[in-house]
Amino acid sequence: MKLHDCGGCFMAGLPGPILDGGTRHLIQDFGVNHFILFTRNIEDEVQVRTLCRDLVNYCQTQGLEEPLIAIDQEGGTVARLKPPFIQFADARKYGTGASPEEALRRYSADTGGLLHSLGINVNFAPVLDICSEGQGCFMERRCLHDNAEKVARLGALVIEGLQQQSVAACGKHFPGLGEAVIDPHLHLPRMADDLDKIRSWDLVPFKQAIKAGVAMLMTSHVQYDGVDKDHLATMSSFILQDLLRDELGYTGVIVTDDLEMGAVQNHYGVGEAAVLSFLAGADLLLICENQQYVRDGITLLHERCQSGEVDYHQVYQAKARIKKLCTCFARKHD
Repeated sequence: MKLHDCGGCFMAGLPGPILDGGTRHLIQDFGVNHFILFTRNIEDEVQVRTLCRDLVNYCQTQGLEEPLIAIDQEGGTVARLKPPFIQFADARKYGTGASPEEALRRYSADTGGLLHSLGINVNFAPVLDICSEGQGCFMERRCLHDNAEKVARLGALVIEGLQQQSVAACGKHFPGLGEAVIDPHLHLPRMADDLDKIRSWDLVPFKQAIKAGVAMLMTSHVQYDGVDKDHLATMSSFILQDLLRDELGYTGVIVTDDLEMGAVQNHYGVGEAAVLSFLAGADLLLICENQQYVRDGITLLHERCQSGEVDYHQVYQAKARIKKLCTCFARKHD
């Protein structure tokens, strides 16, 4: 088991709009070949295409698989591509509007087409959480509806539309942020919902997403005390393995939400959180900003593999799922 093998299970952020020395170091010396873009990485179409091409080329020169390059382009309050790139409203506006299907088909086709043209092959969308209107849920504007069946139907439409444009969709945040009013970017939300409630309500959109062939699912930094009182969902083997893999039959890539969020960092070091999430069943460990945390996480995961605490076969299984996704959403090179 090599350090580079563990690096392939991480997705990292970049500090700016070019392929910088720190990112080259992650690729060359740690085997990282998956990346997420934010507004800080984006200037215009030519620059984004150049950055994506440089990431692809440098990974290939280092003998690594072609990378996943992801972005959060939900529309509205969460859109990393600002004007003059095409803009869409929050999901809630479309999901509760007069013609939601038509609006969301346009969103998924236009957004997927744009991302594909830029060299971005993963969109961390759609949000499949279910939030009631006017109840203080911090996710309300980002959620399609307050009805589970409607979120399921509309979410599947977005997934199919994005993936028809050769962009992997990522449903989030499993098993659902529910009615959480605390933002996990800051603190850890705790929910009292039991498993029966989650199965009959929160899981409905995720079941439909799996049926629609969603390429990725993202975990939530929420602790469901009625399901696993000792672990937040991202670090719960019951939620990721027993519930998602075994019960729902999901075989795609599981990616964590950003491990630098307060819900995690207030309780764990980021490197330790990465290992715990991997042990619980996550394939791809997302660290959006601090590249030292990425290096720490890879080093710690490698050490735990060498000691036998982590089964190295799990690393190969995770990388196989990621490689399959990369193959399905490979870029077309001129």
